[in-house]
Amino acid sequence: MNKPIIYIDMDGVLADFSKAIKTHPMSNLKPYLKDPDNIPGVFENLELVIGAKEAIQKVHLSNTYEMFILTTAPWENPSSWMHKRLWIERHFGAIFHKKMIIAHRKDLLVGDYLIDDRTANGAGDFKGIHLHFGWDYIHQQYNPYPNWESILNYFDL
Repeated sequence: MNKPIIYIDMDGVLADFSKAIKTHPMSNLKPYLKDPDNIPGVFENLELVIGAKEAIQKVHLSNTYEMFILTTAPWENPSSWMHKRLWIERHFGAIFHKKMIIAHRKDLLVGDYLIDDRTANGAGDFKGIHLHFGWDYIHQQYNPYPNWESILNYFDL
């Protein structure tokens, strides 16, 4: 029997990208004000979102789900693709070995669940269940699944 598939976004779900763009020394420079994704090296040393590592371990040890990273990386910042991959390996070891997908159309993937903090890049049109995670910086409110504890509760873990 196949396990249900969970796709997990990286930025804003596992990695605290919003903190990085607030604290990065280049974030106030004109070319990056509206495009912080293109700051050189911005994805290299992101901090973990609170509870992310422990939650991923718990889901992994449950042996109930197949997990993949599903992230978008800026086309104009090709080093971000490498930095994201190395970041995942550094923080999660073999759990996501060869289980990382970089896509600009998340709605094209087939799976059961998507944990994502945004609806951009097709996340809002994902055919499975979108567990809308974390803080919505546009509307200044928490999404329906504000933290990893709420995600674990959803999966009854």
